[in-house]
Amino acid sequence: MNTENSDDGGKRIKAVQRAFEVVSVLRQAGTVRIQDVADSLDIPTSTAHVHLKTLESVGYVVKDANGYRLSLRFLQDGAVVRNGLRAYPTAKVEIQNLAETTGEVANLGVEEDGQRVIVYQSEGSEAVYDNAPIGEFTNMHWTALGKAILAELPEDYVRKIVDQYGLPTATENTIAEFDPLLDELATIRDQGFALEDEERRTGIRSIAVPLKVEESVVGAVSISGPKERFNDSRITNELLPALRDRTNVIEVKIAYE
Repeated sequence: MNTENSDDGGKRIKAVQRAFEVVSVLRQAGTVRIQDVADSLDIPTSTAHVHLKTLESVGYVVKDANGYRLSLRFLQDGAVVRNGLRAYPTAKVEIQNLAETTGEVANLGVEEDGQRVIVYQSEGSEAVYDNAPIGEFTNMHWTALGKAILAELPEDYVRKIVDQYGLPTATENTIAEFDPLLDELATIRDQGFALEDEERRTGIRSIAVPLKVEESVVGAVSISGPKERFNDSRITNELLPALRDRTNVIEVKIAYE
């Protein structure tokens, strides 16, 4: 068994790491040929072929006339994981109601490994899609969902996340330094919601409220849309009350399940 020591003192199996690197190539590129994988990972064609055939044999890669692609088994696994989350089963209907009521995109997000993950999404009749699909992992500090969750986490854990991922910028509005981020998180705690003001996508604003059960944050709920419709007046008078109402319903239902 080919292993190597990691920075944290543990051992890693190189073949398993390589297999998931292959999965990552397929996830990003879609259907690929053996040579595409070999070129992307700078490995011999024979090695790429062995990994692809192994993944195919266990059902996680499918080969067709155009090449290799990920199989729907990943969808099955994702559904199992999502159904096991504390917030998802209860929140799903309320997220749908929030989207229908506001006409915008409503999202449920959680934190995993220091990143924001969209667990569920529903689009209202006027929704403008901002290219943030279900299952997307991204930086916490440039999304309303992520900041709403960060504001409820201990400062040492926030610092650990920043040490791991840094504070990369997506737009000129993205927070890029740690102290301003802490100030922003303090403001979020005081006002009870997070605002994303073109910090990830130009032209998109979003507001989010944390989901808390027994004083612990289990996720966050957001509404997002074009900045023209997300003016301060509408946020204050319409969107934020609707968001808080649905979030409160989710919290109560989870607490009394």
